[in-house]
Amino acid sequence: MVYRVNEVRVDIDRDGSDISREIAKKISLPVEEIVDYKIVRKALDARKKDRLLFVYTVDVTLSAKGIKILSRRRNSGLTQVFSEPQTEILPGNMSLKGRPVVVGAGPSGIFAALTLARHGYRPLVFERGQDVETRTREVQEFWVNRLLSTESNVQFGEGGAGTFSDGKLTTRINDSRVRKVLEDFVEAGAPEEILYLHKPHIGTDKLKIVVKNLRFLLQDLGGTVCFGSKVTGLLTEGGRISGVVVNGTEEISTEVVIMAIGHSARDTYEMLHKSGCPVEQKAFAIGVRIEHPQELIDSAQYGKFAGHPKLGAADYQLVYKNSELDRAAYTFCMCPGGHVVAAASEESAVVTNGMSDYARDSGVANSAVVVSVKPEDFMSGHPLAGIEFQRKWEETAFKVGGSNYNAPAQLSGDFLAGRASTGLEEAPWATYKPGLTPADLHDCLPGYVTTMLEEAIRDFDRKLKGFALPEAVLTGVETRTSAPVRLVRNETKESEGLGGLYPAGEGAGYAGGIVSAAVDGMRVAEAVIQRYRKEV
Repeated sequence: MVYRVNEVRVDIDRDGSDISREIAKKISLPVEEIVDYKIVRKALDARKKDRLLFVYTVDVTLSAKGIKILSRRRNSGLTQVFSEPQTEILPGNMSLKGRPVVVGAGPSGIFAALTLARHGYRPLVFERGQDVETRTREVQEFWVNRLLSTESNVQFGEGGAGTFSDGKLTTRINDSRVRKVLEDFVEAGAPEEILYLHKPHIGTDKLKIVVKNLRFLLQDLGGTVCFGSKVTGLLTEGGRISGVVVNGTEEISTEVVIMAIGHSARDTYEMLHKSGCPVEQKAFAIGVRIEHPQELIDSAQYGKFAGHPKLGAADYQLVYKNSELDRAAYTFCMCPGGHVVAAASEESAVVTNGMSDYARDSGVANSAVVVSVKPEDFMSGHPLAGIEFQRKWEETAFKVGGSNYNAPAQLSGDFLAGRASTGLEEAPWATYKPGLTPADLHDCLPGYVTTMLEEAIRDFDRKLKGFALPEAVLTGVETRTSAPVRLVRNETKESEGLGGLYPAGEGAGYAGGIVSAAVDGMRVAEAVIQRYRKEV
């Protein structure tokens, strides 16, 4: 029998490869009665800076004697663990002409395709960007030499925007598919610890390997991935999909198209809107990236334990709300020991993002600090007005930065004092490439956003000592926090306006992050399977 044991608390200096004694103490059994255990969850309790603890949830296999001892207790406090039955996905009865098409090779698209392939549906995946190796070279060319590829960059290409990020796998959704996503990542080369860590992450360096191996798996299962292949049009008959147009010329017949395009495919949004796919405005957030020395964050979060070899680089998550303004500011996509990166996908625009490798060892912490914006801020009722709102501030940042893909940057002390920075010598550790231009970020964002940012930075400094460090660097602008639109779909995951079109993932407005996007892709693929029988 296997029992679930919660709240096994282990002092950081006593934590090791074997926590059997701490488990035995928790359940009041001799340690020799513990036959085996499996870590289900591991989190850090850093609320008391003088004593840091790891907190475990474990599944324990006991000896016959241990089980007998537990049976004599009125209430052991333990629950028996049973294997969850696998829900079978039964194929539908409708015939499917042509192979199903998946548009986009980010997490939503890849996991939609994997789900289809595992059930014998042989999907075709069209990705506008390049494979991860080619894409990495093109991104480096932009960061070093300012040569931007508008089709293969930080936003577009194998693995989606998440490939050049921290590779965070945290999610708030409660879905059994989450475990399957994590298991697939591990099989593809991710560290096994992501299965149980409270805040799992892979890192950009390892994520590149993982996404490539997922592609190999998909191909082994009968799927096909086509890079440099942008879906530029939809073919329809009687209000239903009959095919897609690739790169403006090639027509592919299909009755099912899963649109997993990511949050930055602006030309694809426009094509979908013109093709009759219902599109709604959606709130998102904009702001800046802030950088601090990592040791400052470690000290604020871990106290005397800062630098402990079992801890790694500290992170944070902070929220500030102003009820009078009816807005929130919050940190987003925090990257311990990472870099601020150039993430533009259009010419004459500056977009920032954050990235960390698995080791998180750059010595610099960065995070987005963003403010919520609502459809009424877009000053237009057009479904794509949020895109134009983003574009306006990205192009403004490009001009303020010097019109050469430098990003405008400002020291925190200058930003809070309302004066432009004339130099950044106090922060030689700032990481953005290809370069920074001292500026006033009040010129790069709406007034209500900069007002909220000022209030938030001061509030965050009260919550995390040193956050308002005068030498902290603010780099603008961060605009791609989530999709500015939602592609409307019904309860069967199908577009309300185009039969056979299945919007999926973060770009469709139904997910936020790598894991939730992957899970949504799986759900959409299952909806397709439940409607259609596979081709023979």
